[in-house]
Amino acid sequence: MTRILTIEDDETTAREIMSELESHGYSVEWVDNGKAGLVKALDGNYDLVTLDRMLPSVDGLAIVTAMRRENIDTPVLMISALSDVDERIHGLRAGGDDYLIKPFAPDEMAARVEVLLRRKSRQSPQTVLHILDLELDLVARTVFRRKAKIDLLPMEFRLLEYMMRNSEQILTRTMLFESVWGYHFDPGTNIIDVHIGRLRRKVDGPGLPPLIHTVRGSGYILSERC
Repeated sequence: MTRILTIEDDETTAREIMSELESHGYSVEWVDNGKAGLVKALDGNYDLVTLDRMLPSVDGLAIVTAMRRENIDTPVLMISALSDVDERIHGLRAGGDDYLIKPFAPDEMAARVEVLLRRKSRQSPQTVLHILDLELDLVARTVFRRKAKIDLLPMEFRLLEYMMRNSEQILTRTMLFESVWGYHFDPGTNIIDVHIGRLRRKVDGPGLPPLIHTVRGSGYILSERC
């Protein structure tokens, strides 16, 4: 699922952004100040950031400048009541990818987000998957959680990749068996449950918030929300 970080100190505006983007199927996380926004933006675990120009503690220009200095190329849509041409130029030169002036039409904002995401997807294929603090690198074939390496067997890696690509969705045993193993599901086998159990022990270690959940009577889901 596409993850968007909204850094906005005005609650009404933030709720408007979240409501519109979530209606388009995006997962949106909101922070209401520049200091917290800077920390999350520098994590680099988002597909796009909507960024207010004027924020308490750390302003929008400082955040986007810090992101680019750290080589974080996450698309940034700057949103501001400052409509002066010079202000827009400053925002774009600092590293913003687009600049939207308040007040704005929610559907225009969503369209600009869609364009930026489409542009990003054309630039490079996604080779690293992120869910919360879990990272799977498709090229290096590595998995990390909170920067600690997790050693997976090849089938466990394929299973986790499929679950991460379909995070926040309930995955039935049939879906897992046919998509990961490539066979028609045999209701008499417990191979899914065995592999899920092994994967869960490795990914959801002691003291970590669980990501792999059983949905009774349905299957499994990889989710940071459950």
